[in-house]
Amino acid sequence: MSKAVTLSHIAKIVGVSTVTVSKAMSDRSGVSEDMRTKIKEVASQLGYQMVTTQKKERASGTGNLGILIPSGFLDRVNSFYWNMYQLVVTSASERGYYCILEIVNQEEEAALTMPKMILDGKVDGVILIGQSNKEYTSFLWGNPHVPVTFMDFYEANQDYDCVISDGFYGMYLLTDYLIKCGHKKIAFVGTPMSTSSITDRYFGYRKALMEQDIPFMQEWVIQDRSLSGDHKAYETIPLPQEMPTAFACSSDYTADVLINGLREAGYLVPEDISVVGFDNCEWDKVVKVPITSYDVRKDRMAELAVCNLVSKIKKESYISGIQIVAGGLVKKKSVSEI
Repeated sequence: MSKAVTLSHIAKIVGVSTVTVSKAMSDRSGVSEDMRTKIKEVASQLGYQMVTTQKKERASGTGNLGILIPSGFLDRVNSFYWNMYQLVVTSASERGYYCILEIVNQEEEAALTMPKMILDGKVDGVILIGQSNKEYTSFLWGNPHVPVTFMDFYEANQDYDCVISDGFYGMYLLTDYLIKCGHKKIAFVGTPMSTSSITDRYFGYRKALMEQDIPFMQEWVIQDRSLSGDHKAYETIPLPQEMPTAFACSSDYTADVLINGLREAGYLVPEDISVVGFDNCEWDKVVKVPITSYDVRKDRMAELAVCNLVSKIKKESYISGIQIVAGGLVKKKSVSEI
């Protein structure tokens, strides 16, 4: 059986982006009439079938919210996004909604595949938790079927409704805390530009150093994941040749991986090296060293995201744009004074 014609096939033949094809096929603005006509002609020649939602319009809706998470954020050891999902489900339940989870992989993102729960008319709105590629984010936002809210990331588009933690200020506080504990040689563990949240945390780290006139060392910016787009964190963190006295990590998971690597290399935390994380994941029962962190208040993020989406579904007024949830420093046992 031949594969179904996708937007990517049409885009390749016409020589435009898949986003342009999506806009043309759904009669949205941003495409010239000549290009719209050409795209629809090619689509017709290829036998493309415009998929529409099978949901029957009814005043009450389905009573379901869709939760979409890119697959790279759901590896077997990373509980942050599973915990975020659980909090969204709880918040939705309090407002009379059930939740349907769908995981989107890299191939589906690249092909701009509409989530099945949307196509089947199973949900009244969708929350995307975790950053996808820009084209897919734009494609999902512009879908003609249901409203969308983004969680834990943002893009340079003021129209998007996003709920994020205060990554910049949070990492600024953590780095400043290390400095106040006497540390001047502080490395950052995270991959800037891999996600908006990690990038914000990197610049928070840089600001804290600049304020205290502490020299920045590029070799002390250590990647914790690739820029390939799958967002999966590394299972080992390479140690620098010249060791700092402290590491500021972009997540608690990365901090835990680093601590295990330090232990294998013969370093003790916090006796030899201090480490801070980010997110305040409740791992105290499983990690060997409780990690000083920044609590991102996932419960409040979930509440705001659900409220935003439900208001849009009901066509009520809501706060549009980016909503930043402030958290707080949580001191545990992974930092020592020098």
